[in-house]
Amino acid sequence: MSGTGNHRRALPFLAAVNDSSVNAWLNALQKAMPAEQVCRLEAMSDDEIAECEVAIVANPDPAALARLPRLRWVHSVWAGVERLLESTRGADLRIVRLVDPQLAQTMAEAVLTWTLYLHRDGPTYQRQQSQRMWRASDHVKPKQRTVGILGLGALGSAAARVLCQANFRVLGWSREPVRLQGVETFAGADQLPRVLEQSDIVVCLLPLTPDTCGVLNHETFGQLRAGASFINFARAAIVDDAALRSALDTGRLGHAVLDVFHQEPLPASAWQWTHERVTVLPHCSGPTDRGTASVIVAENIARFRRTGEIPEGVDRRRGY
Repeated sequence: MSGTGNHRRALPFLAAVNDSSVNAWLNALQKAMPAEQVCRLEAMSDDEIAECEVAIVANPDPAALARLPRLRWVHSVWAGVERLLESTRGADLRIVRLVDPQLAQTMAEAVLTWTLYLHRDGPTYQRQQSQRMWRASDHVKPKQRTVGILGLGALGSAAARVLCQANFRVLGWSREPVRLQGVETFAGADQLPRVLEQSDIVVCLLPLTPDTCGVLNHETFGQLRAGASFINFARAAIVDDAALRSALDTGRLGHAVLDVFHQEPLPASAWQWTHERVTVLPHCSGPTDRGTASVIVAENIARFRRTGEIPEGVDRRRGY
């Protein structure tokens, strides 16, 4: 069990040095846990650094983590922790990722928004506007449109539910079998083609793991219905970029809504900016809510201070 005492213990928040939101996070976290002294690592004394067992992190510098010799676990304020897993490979360190119902709701809202954009022919009307063309498309009912969700964790399950409520036919695919009311679910690599070949719109919400890296490639894009649309709100490395561009160039993919890229911000020279079949978003589909996230982090750390209990961590083998 962690030590006791009435004094406020220094609790470091470690983020990338170029993270402009550090001060906002420090303020939100401090408000949520007044019994702690939430601070930057450089504000801690040598004794505080030597005693520190837990830290709050957002894509931290591995060298900063290495300065904390007694560190047992870190609480990420992000749901995605693949960079943190890679940078701490081999370390005896538990990584707790953020599981926030508000994040799932925010992501589900984004999935519904951009699914409806594709369903109601938004890209077609955008092109027609640039040509001053006045032409209405035939209406298709949601129940006549099939949406395939790749990834049925907290985010994917929430997205599937709102799409069902909007009357779409929803298919779901995951690594392990999952049951969701109103959703026809599939699991395992051998069943992925069954989802792709039936889907008019494919939404990627997979975690980035060794198994999912590059899983959307020339072969899997070739299994799509001709002219299907694609939404990537997960991680860029899940998609083979050359295969994606080829699928768009040939019309195998009718349109792609992309919120994640190998380099962010997306360079001005990147092909996605000018491709007529691509909508570029600035990694905005599922922003963390600092207020609700800070409360969740505060509750987990308070429990650790009381009991020594560390929340369930990421399975390093599976990657999530």
